[in-house]
Amino acid sequence: MATLSMDLRQRIVSACDAGEGTHLAIANRFKVSLGVVKKLLRQRRLIGSIAPLHKNAGRKPKITAVHRRRLREAVRRHPDWTLARLRDAIRVECSLTAVHYALKDMGLSYKKRRSGPRSNAGPTC
Repeated sequence: MATLSMDLRQRIVSACDAGEGTHLAIANRFKVSLGVVKKLLRQRRLIGSIAPLHKNAGRKPKITAVHRRRLREAVRRHPDWTLARLRDAIRVECSLTAVHYALKDMGLSYKKRRSGPRSNAGPTC
């Protein structure tokens, strides 16, 4: 659904302030849902603005800048630690996938590599 223009938002709120009908009547008049009318009035009451709030939408990341610094230090000191151990070291409750993507974004590698010689096993057929 598209964001309502500021002009439409202002006309809806002005109609409510002028008492030009019930919230439902105003919603029908401007062809929006009753929830939109209530949301705009609540938003104005709480934050003093009816501007779109899309920049605040979405889930906030669990791994913050502080956690990333701890993660970088933990990988530097202990490059052989598993994702679970790294997650415990940075003291954050998140999935192992979140730790993986944080490492990937930071350009760090945690992959364990074998240090022993390569097997000489050839084809078995």
